[in-house]
Amino acid sequence: MSDVIIRVEKGVGRITLNRPQALHALTTEMCAAIDAALIAWQDDPQVRAVLVDHADGTRGFCAGGDIRKVAQSGRGDGVEAREFFAVEYTMNVRIKRFPKPYIAIIDGITMGGGVGLSVHGSHRIATERTVFAMPETGIGLFPDVGGGWFLPRLEGELGTWLALTGAQLRGSDVVAAGIATHFVPMDRIEALKGDMLAHGADVVTRYAETVSPAAYARHVDMINRCFGNDTMTAISIALNGGDDWAREQAKILTKRSPQSLAVSLRQLREGRKLDSFEDVMRMEYRIASRITSTRDFSEGVRAVIEDKDQSPDWVAELTEGAIEVFFQSLGTMDLQFPDISS
Repeated sequence: MSDVIIRVEKGVGRITLNRPQALHALTTEMCAAIDAALIAWQDDPQVRAVLVDHADGTRGFCAGGDIRKVAQSGRGDGVEAREFFAVEYTMNVRIKRFPKPYIAIIDGITMGGGVGLSVHGSHRIATERTVFAMPETGIGLFPDVGGGWFLPRLEGELGTWLALTGAQLRGSDVVAAGIATHFVPMDRIEALKGDMLAHGADVVTRYAETVSPAAYARHVDMINRCFGNDTMTAISIALNGGDDWAREQAKILTKRSPQSLAVSLRQLREGRKLDSFEDVMRMEYRIASRITSTRDFSEGVRAVIEDKDQSPDWVAELTEGAIEVFFQSLGTMDLQFPDISS
């Protein structure tokens, strides 16, 4: 059985992730297949919308990309890692520019690459089982797949907090944050899919429920005050001078890769200023091409995914110049996107 099942059903392009043994983590081949389907469907008058979900009976929508394979490549010549990011990021742009309704059912774990597969579409439907996170700084990576676009455009500094700490949002809080567009209880999802196949994407509003204030709402002022600073040192000082919750966030940051934190903060600040989604993705490709060959990324994957001892030995000494390198042009290797209609 294919890792991603692609078909057209009643005028709806269906994409179903089917790699349950890896929580549907994306591979280069899966991203290429999805991108090819979107190319075929975007101008096909017989396809009026796209619906993305995951195989029944599995607990995650998509846990991210195939990080183990990316790390193996990064320890060598990095060619396969760069290929993966080029294909994945092109798919992300295709989703962002897709001219028809693009509905993702983000039920269960939705992290990293799973966020990129959903958040740029027109409809993102969360359930009570949804667990959103961008946990990349914990493995020496950074919140890519367009994180530099959507995270700094969330209210206040919510995106900065999520990106740096890897904090999780659950259920309706994903809608409250502006990451999902609708909340639909699990017991109504199958009915929603059937109605959508019969009548189109507009039926989503019939199934969506109003969401309550988010669990993080009481911390918003602290988030904005502390994570609004432009250096990791200033953020840490502000957090340590805050309340108990803020000091807990400061403690979390001490366990993240210092390199990843500095790169991610710069990525978000730069991404906030860029007007083009493609420019953000080009920036992220520059970062990804370099960071996946660093010691911190290799060590983070070893500690969290391979050996699972949860004790990475990060490189602590950083210079401003060392961070700047990640953002420099790759010259002829810079990622170029096809002409994708907006």
